[in-house]
Amino acid sequence: MLSEAARDYGRRYAQFLSDSPTSFHAAQKVASILTDSDFFRVDPTQEWPATPGKYFVLDEGALLAWVIPSSDVHAYAVFGAHTDSPGLKLKPTSHATTPDGWGQLLVEVYGGALYNSWLDRELEVAGVLYAKDGSTHLVRTGPIARIPQLAIHLDRGVNQGLTLDPQRHLQPVWTVDDPDADIMAVIAASAQIAPSQIAASDLFCVPTQRPDTFGNNAQFLAAGRQDNLSSVYAGLEGFLQSLSTPTTHIPVLAFFDHEEVGSSSRTGAAGPLLESLMRRTSAALGKDNDRMVAASLCISADAGHSVHPNYAGMHDPDTHPVAGRGPVAKLNANQRYASTASGVALWEAICTQADIPHQSFVSRNDVPCGSTIGPITATRTGLRTVDVGVPMLSMHSAREMIHIADAWYLARAAATFFSDFSPLI
Repeated sequence: MLSEAARDYGRRYAQFLSDSPTSFHAAQKVASILTDSDFFRVDPTQEWPATPGKYFVLDEGALLAWVIPSSDVHAYAVFGAHTDSPGLKLKPTSHATTPDGWGQLLVEVYGGALYNSWLDRELEVAGVLYAKDGSTHLVRTGPIARIPQLAIHLDRGVNQGLTLDPQRHLQPVWTVDDPDADIMAVIAASAQIAPSQIAASDLFCVPTQRPDTFGNNAQFLAAGRQDNLSSVYAGLEGFLQSLSTPTTHIPVLAFFDHEEVGSSSRTGAAGPLLESLMRRTSAALGKDNDRMVAASLCISADAGHSVHPNYAGMHDPDTHPVAGRGPVAKLNANQRYASTASGVALWEAICTQADIPHQSFVSRNDVPCGSTIGPITATRTGLRTVDVGVPMLSMHSAREMIHIADAWYLARAAATFFSDFSPLI
């Protein structure tokens, strides 16, 4: 039975998903929530804060937040996740008309999207506009496009195998017999600026269907972008719940962009943001940063795979998580995940303290796994890191599925981590 506390968490999380169609919206939403909790936005071009307080840095689709307590500190407790999800990104030449008069949006695939899941869904255009006057505008159009699948009458073998060419088959339809239609004019109107004032943009086609609960006792949640907003929101809630607890460490939220395309960007995990935050904070407090990092721990949170009831053979037969039985610690002999035995032991202690169930995940030997920000963060910063996450089905689909309890458990683990972590000294 899903508890009322977990159900309430699910409602808050679903609203966060609805408010966060892109990484830019997600980072801004987190910033708004932090601002409402009296966090101060830091300008990285200015002097770094050295006094006790609550701070954050917002940089495009990335956000880092931290708290300097009034007590002496010896370590960082970092909860890392990523704000981006696979999808369809609008190209600079944003639309075209076919010889038959169909107006189509021109997109390229961002990350490892599950192509077929994007068919026959109403899509909006969402993202960020940069205006010539220097202003920035988050935009979303509402339902405006769709990728219609070819009828079975014209593709009799489709149920024996669907093949989609991303260049030819994933361009959304948005109008017909309207050669003067301009998608950028529609997007500009949503920002209340003229199309001629747009200097640049990062825009995505995003499904508009709202998150829905379903199943016995409404235990499941279906929605897009749960990889990896399930981790972002869990980390945020745990972070905020721990604020009243005195600590001898600095709690840090590190939400990066561009994980789904390799993290190699200024605002990705391979970039300088987290390393810079720790170095500048240690210096501002008169601390030896190497000693601080050596005593620290990073929880790298990213979606995991639940065993699939229709494809159980694709999972390891002995070590596979099941949705509803708790967040997973991810392990891989080839270090595709950052977890080592020492990190997993610390994670299990956190779960025990939080009184939540937890599971382990490894891939089949013949089914290679993906990776996360974990190995990148550990390599870039030297932080001891453990990879964990919420088990889900349909990962990288336009509509993924989790058990609400698992997301709630992860938030409780995050709160315990931020409150009770003891520096590794």
